[in-house]
This record gives sequence, C-alpha cells and structure tokens, in this order.
Amino acid sequence: MTAHTAPADLHITPRNVAFGRGHSHPRWWMSGDPVATAFYNALSLSFPAGESYFVQSVRYYLNELPEPLRSQVADFAQQEAYHSREHIAFNRQVHDAGYETKEIEALNREDARRGRDLEPEVNLAATAALEHFTAMFAHALLADERHLAGAPAEVRRLWQWHAVEEIEHKGVAFDTFMYVTRDLSPFKRWFFRVMVMWQATNDFWKERTRDLHLLLRQDNIDTPKTWRKLALFLFLKPGMLRQVFLPYLAYYLPGFHPWAHDDRKLANKVEGSLKLDEAALA
Repeated sequence: MTAHTAPADLHITPRNVAFGRGHSHPRWWMSGDPVATAFYNALSLSFPAGESYFVQSVRYYLNELPEPLRSQVADFAQQEAYHSREHIAFNRQVHDAGYETKEIEALNREDARRGRDLEPEVNLAATAALEHFTAMFAHALLADERHLAGAPAEVRRLWQWHAVEEIEHKGVAFDTFMYVTRDLSPFKRWFFRVMVMWQATNDFWKERTRDLHLLLRQDNIDTPKTWRKLALFLFLKPGMLRQVFLPYLAYYLPGFHPWAHDDRKLANKVEGSLKLDEAALA
C-alpha cells in the first residue's frame, strides 16, 4: 500500500486490559538471559515518562485539529495511558525481582522534563519520530515470534498487546505534525522532521545505553563481553535492529508516511490470539 494519509477505515481502539496482577516473574525473565532481559527492562522503564511526554506533545494542539484527527488523538492518548499503567505494574515486578529501578525511572522523568522545555513544534516532531520507533519495534515483535518466545506467557501478552496498539496509532503524531506545519514549504517541513529524527535517535540510544549500564551493573556483567553479546542479540539473532533498519531509513524519505506500510492484518491476527475478552479487563 502506498499512502500519504491514514487509512479511511482506521480504528484506534483503547483496550482497558490488565496483565500479570498477582504474578511475579523471574529476575531474568527472558529465556533466563540477563542481557536480553536488561534490554526489554530498559525499554519498559522508559515507557511511562516517554508516553506521558508523547501525549502532552500531541494534545497541545488538540483544539486546532480537524476531525477525524482530533478523535484519533483522544484515542491515542487513552491507549498510551493504559500502556503507562501496565508498564508501571510491570516495572514494579522488575523491582520486586531484585533490580533497583528508582534511579532509572527518575532519569527518564528528567529526560522528559528537559524535552518539555523545547518549542511545542519540536516536541511534536520528536514525538512523531519516536512513535515511528515504537511502530517499527512493534511490527518486529509481532512478525517474528523469536523476539518474545522466551518470555513468560503473561509478559508476552503484555508486550504483544502494547505492540498491537502502537501499530494502530502509529500515524497520529505524524499526521498532527503534518497538519500543524502545513504552512511550511515541503522542503522546510521535511528538513525539520528529519533533523529532529536524527537528534531523537541519538538521544534515545544514549539514554537506553545509560539505563542498560545501570541494569547490567546490578548483575555484575557490565563488561565488554556482555556488550558484544547484546550486539549479537540486537543485530543477528533474533536481530531486532537489523529488522528495523530499513523501516527506520524510510522516515528520511520525502513523502514518507507511517501508513505507507499497512500492517493492520498482522496486528489483527495477533490481537485475535490474545483473547482480550471481558474477563481480562481491568
């Protein structure tokens, strides 16, 4: 599919689902591997502050937006609120498994606070860029079962549910950015968004590397050998960063739109397997 707008039949559905209440998981919950576990823990610990930042950045422009984009922003915000709630619960389990997480969470809140000091259009562009990150990771998680194969069933369901909804709303921040900057020339708008993507990429990996150091030190494995193992995990087997490399580069193309790749069939297939019925509602 080639698209420059969201699909006309797009549905963004906030699912008020709770995962893992009353459960605990092993310290190294991903296949008994402290390195793979640290990667996913670092992501999860960044989500509550990051998703709050995303919602505030987009909602800043809510009253300016036309329908259906305004309603999509409201649904996006509700989905992100549920994601934050569930990852706060998951992060509490990470803490209960023996990791000191308060410093990492505080650092992520400070990262988001500094972001809010920027101009609103920069925050919006950063949100559009980072929502592309989440959509890429979400597609990879759902398309390649190896990524979550070693996770406990309830943890796997949490990450799959999150990924399904990230795919559903992957164009909302981008469409908001395109509407807000509609008076810029095509070149200025393109240059603006790709420069912000470049900076957001650098910041994202700098912050996740910092958080990984803090987690790995707690297992006494913050060593060059561990970082080589992490590189193999990310780039070779299963190789999430290898899988998202071309989708990442697509963001830099003039005319890019998140829905140029319509992966709703994948999301719908996985959602059907999750059985998110009334019994699972929070």
